[in-house]
Amino acid sequence: MKKNYDVIIAGCGAAGLYGAINLPKELSVLVLSKRELTLCNSALAQGGIAGVYKSPEDSPEKHKHDTFVAGGFENDPVTTDILVNEAADAIDTIIKLGVDFDKKEDGDYHRTLEGGHGMRRIFHHKDATGFEIETKLLAYAQTLDNVDILENAMMCDVKKTENAFSFLVLKDGEYLTLNSRKAIFATGGIGRVYEFTTNSAIATGDGIALAYKLGAPIKHLSYIQFHPTAFNDRKTRECFLISEAVRGEGAYLRNCKKERFMDRYDHRLELAPRDVVSHSIIFESKRTGSDEFWLDISHKDPEFIKNRFPMIYNNLLKYGYDLTKEPVPIFPCQHYLMGGIDVDEWARTGVEGLYACGECSHTGVHGNNRLASNSLLEALVFSKRAAQDIAAKLKDSPKDELVAYDYKIDEDAPRVPRGIRTDIRKVMQKAYFVMPEVGELKDGLKLCEEIMDFLDRYSFKIDRDYIEAKSLATVAYIVLSEACDIAFGNVELDIDYEAGF
Repeated sequence: MKKNYDVIIAGCGAAGLYGAINLPKELSVLVLSKRELTLCNSALAQGGIAGVYKSPEDSPEKHKHDTFVAGGFENDPVTTDILVNEAADAIDTIIKLGVDFDKKEDGDYHRTLEGGHGMRRIFHHKDATGFEIETKLLAYAQTLDNVDILENAMMCDVKKTENAFSFLVLKDGEYLTLNSRKAIFATGGIGRVYEFTTNSAIATGDGIALAYKLGAPIKHLSYIQFHPTAFNDRKTRECFLISEAVRGEGAYLRNCKKERFMDRYDHRLELAPRDVVSHSIIFESKRTGSDEFWLDISHKDPEFIKNRFPMIYNNLLKYGYDLTKEPVPIFPCQHYLMGGIDVDEWARTGVEGLYACGECSHTGVHGNNRLASNSLLEALVFSKRAAQDIAAKLKDSPKDELVAYDYKIDEDAPRVPRGIRTDIRKVMQKAYFVMPEVGELKDGLKLCEEIMDFLDRYSFKIDRDYIEAKSLATVAYIVLSEACDIAFGNVELDIDYEAGF
């Protein structure tokens, strides 16, 4: 394979693939997929993609209003305008690429409703919209002669040389140095920093940690969304998500007594935004002394439920629950990241030539809480804008020979000690879940800072365990630093994690 490219994109989800598709065909592009090609948060998205497209009764302004309300009015007005006004183009483009959104009997698209939306504006493919979009984008990208896709290729490090980004990539046990003139990080979220998450196994914050190391500003990493209706079997780390759309189609939330309770907390009841519902569940848990909660749509027509939510219905059957006949157990779970690598309206970071798109980026469109189904839209809109900006900058620039970074690999180095990632997850679950536990924040921050120092001080084998431990420690440290700054102001800590080994 080639060693030098015009653009290297780290991440093979919707943002990474759509960015590659929108780059000019005369540019050489490499897309790095950390694991299997469809193992990403994009493929797990159930509900749909929000947007005003051929909807006479709806408008971008209404969409913007709902986005601002859900985001606590902390949304960036410029990027949110871009998001809602460029939604139609994004939806039209992926339809032309073969994405099959559900339609009504009259042939018009079926638009569903989700919490926080005042209009039906969510386009969906049953309850597996993300997988439909991901697979169609992947199929098209694989037809492009200028795009190479490297599977099971882990980004271990990135250095900026005088005219290139030099990537250290671990592929099938071999270390590769790959170089590019521009780089896009589309590496997804940080869900695996928690004990329980709806995120896929790749969501360890690698891109955010490396951007931080490169000097890119990271913003609002503590703005973490906890989805209120993750399936709660109390066993699995990766929690199966029960889509917001189930409540959009009329499901009720019930407490340990099987009573509806949302009327105690918000007039929008089950259709309140995610953060409101998650907080309400925690308040109700404290009121009742129980963490047993249920989602119930069994009062709806069984055939409608099976046809509308086939993936959710069949998955729940595997766990012994029939969505058409009974309530199913749920509880809030880490789901999404609103903050990330800070970018402008063209997805440019604070590092010249580096762009960030999708969940790893902070565009500001989500404010402090993402409106349901705006994530896939953000991934498409801003990855296209990144591609457009890169195209303009590379159009007439000289193609000098790229200067690679000389990585020194000690293949005999010891492996990182086991248990570090587990320690980080326990800290985050305990100190920063739904509502921060102020009494745990300082101790959690201290442990994360000690782990970072420990990993930096010694030479360990560069493998998946080491890279993910460094990534998780970095993002946990940034999250808890922000939380401590809010709660206490700047905090100074002593370091002695090594004593634990």
